[in-house]
Amino acid sequence: MRRLAALAEVPLSVLPVFDPDLLRRYDVPGPRYTSYPTAPHFDARFGEGDYRRHARASNDDPVPSPLSAYVHVPFCHSACYYCGCTRIIARNPERGREYIERLGLEIDLQAALFDRDRLLTQIHFGGGTPNFLGAEGILAVMARLESAFSFDPESSREYSVELDPRHADAKLVAEIASAGINRISLGIQDFDPDVQKAVNRIQSVEQTAALIEAARANGMRSTNVDLIYGLPKQNERAFGQTLDTVIGMRPDRIATYSYAHLPNHFKAQNQIQAEDLPSAEEKLGLLGLAIDRLCGAGYVYIGMDHFALPDDELVLAQERGGLHRNFQGYSTRAECDLIGLGMSSIGKIGHAYVQNAKDLPGYYTPLLAGHLPIVRGYEMTAQDRIIADAIQSLMCHCRLVKNTFARRHDLVFDEYFASELTRLAPLAADGLVNLKPACIEITARGRLLMRVVAMCFDRHLHQPQVVPHKFSRVV
Repeated sequence: MRRLAALAEVPLSVLPVFDPDLLRRYDVPGPRYTSYPTAPHFDARFGEGDYRRHARASNDDPVPSPLSAYVHVPFCHSACYYCGCTRIIARNPERGREYIERLGLEIDLQAALFDRDRLLTQIHFGGGTPNFLGAEGILAVMARLESAFSFDPESSREYSVELDPRHADAKLVAEIASAGINRISLGIQDFDPDVQKAVNRIQSVEQTAALIEAARANGMRSTNVDLIYGLPKQNERAFGQTLDTVIGMRPDRIATYSYAHLPNHFKAQNQIQAEDLPSAEEKLGLLGLAIDRLCGAGYVYIGMDHFALPDDELVLAQERGGLHRNFQGYSTRAECDLIGLGMSSIGKIGHAYVQNAKDLPGYYTPLLAGHLPIVRGYEMTAQDRIIADAIQSLMCHCRLVKNTFARRHDLVFDEYFASELTRLAPLAADGLVNLKPACIEITARGRLLMRVVAMCFDRHLHQPQVVPHKFSRVV
């Protein structure tokens, strides 16, 4: 068993234990729980009228929630072969300008549903490649948002953009910072030239480092970088060099994702040769290496691939019980209603999820007719809300306090969750969870398998299905 050493100053509760035998045994397909119920359960019978009803009702809450907006930009200049995101390969910038116009129509339609005194406290541009729009395009979308919604005071806002360093520079960072963007996220995946060639993403260390320095120079509050383990041609020696290089840049947050090879589902992945992929054992070694290096360098393991410096807002939110998980991953804004903007984006208002059309014609046509481009959604039942709360607590804080939870939902905990406790028993026997009289806790041995723990509570997952859903593996 590999254990993390020489870290006595870091509380043991934040250090995951890397146990290859356990990880192999529990490496099964499962949801990432960015929502509950998960997206495969969304229903096309939920339409624009349902969404409008939930949006307007949210204004009548005793204390209406602040707002968060996710803006999806689907365009990329070229295909990264590992990618499983909803994206469109495009080289003509006119496509970006047309998209901005349509996005403006959606922003105005959405804004009309919410009271103006509800502050827009969080914005995240994702993709695709948001900087396909250029600084001018990002600024245009920000201006349209600011005209339609009431922006939060600058001290409280969290406005972020994902950037592809191959198509960005310090000037772009300075320009978007002037519009209030205070966080950036940079895709790296791996700096090794052989890996980059195998996944069709050639990106230099210098390009990436320059953007991180520009973010700091322009007063941005946070930088995040994304890495992937399990890519073709990866090995521990070269991936270790990438980790050391990234640690030297000292970003505030580092996400280290597992590559899910699903070529039947994602066409670009057919360009990856299966024989170039690391074996299951080698992939486990890459994960263990990442945990050792990042925690050894002072990063705190948040959960689900995410690491952050000890003074980062994610760490502080987890310590005070305010961490939240949604479609953008971990967030510090649990109280926000999320508005999804752009092709394929997902939102959550009150107790309802909603998703836009996943193709441009399906997205553009309704907007030009004055309608929201909603194609499916889900209205949570009372049971869904209880289960979602339990899964949130486990995924964000690794524990469920029974009496507190029972009072919040007016139930008898052990009776309501009798089936779940039965499913948890084998995990407890393997040391992944502690089943105490007063609480359920995910142990240090279970931190890397919290998806498996959450799956024990997923009542939709344990119902018979006509067609089984396709999920990535948990390791």
